[in-house]
Amino acid sequence: MRYLLDTDHLSILQRQAGQDYSNLSTRMIHYSLSDFAVSIVTLHEQMLGSHAYINRARNLNDVVKGYEMMMRLVSDFKVLPLVSFDESAATTFDQLQAQRIQLAKMDARIAAIALCHGLILLTRNHRDFGKVSGLLIEDWTV
Repeated sequence: MRYLLDTDHLSILQRQAGQDYSNLSTRMIHYSLSDFAVSIVTLHEQMLGSHAYINRARNLNDVVKGYEMMMRLVSDFKVLPLVSFDESAATTFDQLQAQRIQLAKMDARIAAIALCHGLILLTRNHRDFGKVSGLLIEDWTV
């Protein structure tokens, strides 16, 4: 593993459309699939999105669509290695919190995972992740 896909990059891959997808997939084909991973936090974020969609459903068709979204997530997360938020990541997360960096909790967890595993984070969110000292970030959608 060399790269950790942020939720935004994974979502682009899942949509499989648009210029961002074209740019990202063009870069990725030059690497082995084993060079990439996703975090458990990204799975958490996407499951929360599916869960919210199901809870907002106004009819059974929307409920079915929400569960289909969840099924696709389960399939998607079988393709790439999943990196845990373990004790090491928790310690790094605590250190980030102590620095009082203005970073959303889920983003701080993703940053902590990337830092403690020495992974380059692929993200479009340079504004927030750029605040984290030592975190290597790249945007492959440009």
